[in-house]
Amino acid sequence: MIDGRRLLLVVAVAAMLVLAGCATAPELSDEPSPSTSTVDGELELHHLDVGQADATLLVTPENETILIDTGDWRSDGSAVIDSLESRDIDRIDHLVATHAHADHIGGHAAVINHFEEHGGGVGAAYDSGVTHTSQTYENYLDAVENHDVRLFEVVAGDRLPLEDEQVNATVLNPPDGDSGTDLHENSIVLSIEFGAFSYLTTGDAEAGTEQRLVEEWSDRLESDIYQAGHHGSSTSSTDPKLDASTPEIAVISSAQASQYDHPSAEVLESFDDRGIETYWTAVHGDVVVTIDGDSSSVTTEHEAPTDPGELIELKE
Repeated sequence: MIDGRRLLLVVAVAAMLVLAGCATAPELSDEPSPSTSTVDGELELHHLDVGQADATLLVTPENETILIDTGDWRSDGSAVIDSLESRDIDRIDHLVATHAHADHIGGHAAVINHFEEHGGGVGAAYDSGVTHTSQTYENYLDAVENHDVRLFEVVAGDRLPLEDEQVNATVLNPPDGDSGTDLHENSIVLSIEFGAFSYLTTGDAEAGTEQRLVEEWSDRLESDIYQAGHHGSSTSSTDPKLDASTPEIAVISSAQASQYDHPSAEVLESFDDRGIETYWTAVHGDVVVTIDGDSSSVTTEHEAPTDPGELIELKE
């Protein structure tokens, strides 16, 4: 059961109410993206190896940080916090929960508590507004409330209020309006643009959402790098979505001995048919993509094939 205090907080999320915090913190924006034709420095995309879960850290050229998901509840954020500290990260400027399942927000409470109590804090948190009754979600809201972290519900068309104007982070999902209560279909989808380069991450959005994205956001789906939806499940990375996105590189975050058989051989075959260079955290470990605005380079924790056909064999 959710007590009265928690219900008030849940209503606050659903109503896009800004929770207590610094009055001068930036607001969400739906203004057109600034020009990114010329950029300086590098954008880093750190896909952390968190087993059958997701956690991705973005670091802008001006060292602004965006943490998208925080791994599984069983590790309680410890692996993510250790990884962030190893990279000398002492503040999370933007903390995104793609959706409320425990393999995506499992470390949210611990990350908020840690950086608020031992680091530079958390600037703001972003949520789909679709709530969950799990203890993991409750712990996340407790941490938000206890530390007065500003919490926003985002909808398609919003842009995260980044101070680094060279990087644009546009929300493509969930849709504005009544989108139901399905957590997967309301996953936050982000399109990240830096110079001529683009990155797309879709949480656990599945075929229905992907089709709507193709219909409504076809001009924003094209991406050089794609974090495979739903851990590489066959419910995501559909042909219409891949045809619209045309990624050159895909990153899959899942365990090698996945109880859900992630990534799907069907998805890997689709990647193979399209010649998509593929990285899988289960075999490559942490996957870091560095972008200078015109080109990208990939470094991995472990050496492993990037041919999707060869990765199919590693599943067996």
